[in-house]
Amino acid sequence: MKRLAVLGSPIAHSLSPALHTAAYRVLGLDWEYGLADVATGGLAAFLENLDDSWVGLSLTMPLKREVIALLDEASPLVEELGVANTLLLARDGAELRLAGFNTDVDGIVRAIEWRAGRSAGIAAHAAILGGGATASSALAAAVRLGATRIALYLRDPARASTQTELAARLGVPLEVRPLDELAESGPLGLVLSTLPGGVELPPVLPSGPDAILLDVAYDPWPSRLAEAWESAGGVAVSGLDMLLEQAVGQIRLFTGGAQDQPLADEADVRAAMRAAVDLPA
Repeated sequence: MKRLAVLGSPIAHSLSPALHTAAYRVLGLDWEYGLADVATGGLAAFLENLDDSWVGLSLTMPLKREVIALLDEASPLVEELGVANTLLLARDGAELRLAGFNTDVDGIVRAIEWRAGRSAGIAAHAAILGGGATASSALAAAVRLGATRIALYLRDPARASTQTELAARLGVPLEVRPLDELAESGPLGLVLSTLPGGVELPPVLPSGPDAILLDVAYDPWPSRLAEAWESAGGVAVSGLDMLLEQAVGQIRLFTGGAQDQPLADEADVRAAMRAAVDLPA
């Protein structure tokens, strides 16, 4: 039996076990994928107790940055962003070695392209809401999608140093604004909200019928932000689509493939994963 899990805190609500279990069933792999509540400061201790049956781990808040100091190897994207959501585990004798990857960026890009039917060049001007680890991935995804100018909206603009430094490395201008000025932004072509569900936000206007909002908050769906966006004529993409697509990248890695190399049965895998969490085919 090979074992995997998603770690974070809180974690009981996670749909990752349903997604991964459906995928491994299609792939004919008798693997166990669970979850564990691991809070800030607890990752190193958790890793110390793993045996040889463990293949990999998915990481969510608050561990995506904490893990960086523990890595023996990091993908180029992890080195650039300072954020990892995926661990491959290997043994070198008695020593556990950790390789870190980021599948969130690909997950955002594929979710938007999958649901919106668009390719690169979606919008030149993007807005990102929130400044946590997922916001770093959202910033990189916005650049991949064609954004050449990005506005970052934070409750506390003074805490934007991480994203400001990342934008400089990515070569994209970044304007930092208070979150309460979001209503004054005017129509937008691409919005990536990384804020947790329940955060009260003013309605944001889409620039037209091709304007896209991805809201990582998906329970309930549509979120208030997505509902207002769709009512104004824009296209709203659920964070559940992102969760699924980043999981596809993890499964590629966990099964011994490359992050950018599709699985042989990926169409069937994706269909089973979507059915497992009640996403439309």
